[in-house]
Amino acid sequence: MEKMAKDLHVMMLPWSAFGHLIPFFHLSIALAKAGVKISFVSTPKNIQRLPKIPSNLETLINFVEFSLPTPQDESLPEGAEATVDIPPEKIPFLKIAYDLLQYPLNKFVADQRPDWIIIDLVSHWMVDISRENNVPLLYFSVFSAASFLFLGHPGCLAGDSQKNLRPSWESMTSPPEWVDFPSSVAFRKHEAIGAFEWIYGTNASGISDAERVATILNSCQGMVIRSCTEFEGDYLTSLNKIMKKPVVPLGLLPIVKPKARQITDGSWGEIFDWLDQQKRKSVIFVSFGSEFKLTRDQVYEIAYGLELSGLPFLWALRKPNWAIDDVDALPLGFSQRTRGKGIVSIGWAPQMEILGHPSIGGSLFHSGWGSIIETLEFGHSLILLPFIIDQPLNARYLVEKGLGVEVERSEDGSFSRDGIAKALRVAMVREEGKELRARANEAAKIFGDEKLHQEHYIGKFVEFLKSYYEDHKDC
Repeated sequence: MEKMAKDLHVMMLPWSAFGHLIPFFHLSIALAKAGVKISFVSTPKNIQRLPKIPSNLETLINFVEFSLPTPQDESLPEGAEATVDIPPEKIPFLKIAYDLLQYPLNKFVADQRPDWIIIDLVSHWMVDISRENNVPLLYFSVFSAASFLFLGHPGCLAGDSQKNLRPSWESMTSPPEWVDFPSSVAFRKHEAIGAFEWIYGTNASGISDAERVATILNSCQGMVIRSCTEFEGDYLTSLNKIMKKPVVPLGLLPIVKPKARQITDGSWGEIFDWLDQQKRKSVIFVSFGSEFKLTRDQVYEIAYGLELSGLPFLWALRKPNWAIDDVDALPLGFSQRTRGKGIVSIGWAPQMEILGHPSIGGSLFHSGWGSIIETLEFGHSLILLPFIIDQPLNARYLVEKGLGVEVERSEDGSFSRDGIAKALRVAMVREEGKELRARANEAAKIFGDEKLHQEHYIGKFVEFLKSYYEDHKDC
């Protein structure tokens, strides 16, 4: 008998980084809206930090908590459960602890018998668990199709020496041979050196990220990706060619836009009062997320660049670990010189409500795929300052599409206040950025189309999940 959506039970297992946890959460919400039952698996602290489930979906989404095993060598700080809790050099030790979750998860899968397991790039050991329990497995890429196509050829990740696909960092400074159409998506030298080591380098966990992903890609029943043909058609077509198994676009999983201002008091109430006084589409929103830790020099150059641009700004700054206090996090006298022209808020920020405010016109940010989607939902101009992993690849693609301005950098990757100010003025006010602003506004019709992404893409994905059982009913 054909399975109905309400009969489907999907287990979600994201990697312990919020750039992964949040897209998995958004996919869970989208599937629950379609009637699918979800078991969202993570650690207690990570689950506590996720957004609240809409009340009408609470019966369909079950948070399943497993405590992260504590390494006996104290290689992880107490209470660390996600990459945001630790410096970059500690991430391999988080993977060691995360890998130990395979033992309780094996029992969970055997007991619960979900219809599908959807995993991330780290949990290669779920391949054996899914096979032992006869549960089909999907790999969910939280990256754009453009960046995953560049990074994710299975043979490349497996280190196929016969094809010699990725022999060195130099090979990552141009589009790979399997991209069969004009593309500017590639790393620059300073980015490629770090990316090559990140993907293929040995680490304390004993297995490279490339080996993890290759194991999953070569064994899963298919791949799903947060993308749509309306925006990344060529890249999705090429992904289908190289994967040789189903590649299912999920749509962009846009967050439902806030219908009205939710915050009216406290410091954020005052900030929104200030935003209310600014001209429409005049303010730059600045945010670099939580994963990459900016150095003092980087924070100060961004600050001086904002000041030099002369444009109004709202900067949601995560307190740097090098700063003694909030005052130390910014250049001396910066707050006084920019008073009335801009605001820096240190700590948590209501990002979607900020982006949805009529006075916001552009965003200076790290080019993470999730933030790109959120920003283009509102048609804002993009000022791109990428740092790690897929961010540089996303930036190249957005510039290629005429949707963003990338901050100029020196060969060593450094940037200056002049480069920040120039990129801001081009994106926000200069005549040469007029077409960019128009394209960003036009892109909102795709990125903000909830019906397209929920009813069309998620609807088709649910049909894919159900059809597997019809196709394999005699197996």
